[in-house]
Amino acid sequence: MRIKWWKVVGLAGVVGVAATGVLVARAERQRRAYTPEEIREKLRDRHAIASLGVSAKGGTSRGSRTSAP
Repeated sequence: MRIKWWKVVGLAGVVGVAATGVLVARAERQRRAYTPEEIREKLRDRHAIASLGVSAKGGTSRGSRTSAP
């Protein structure tokens, strides 16, 4: 018995959706594992870094370019 190509494509789509659901559920569990105090601490750290104007690369986010004479 021959399997039609559209059945294979449909089955691959269903498997893809299921795998995506598993990844989303895993990420949600990890996100919910933080205590409220840990979240507050992370937000305070991010705010402190942002208020200093430091980018992720270690440089300043504003005015880092120097103009040529």
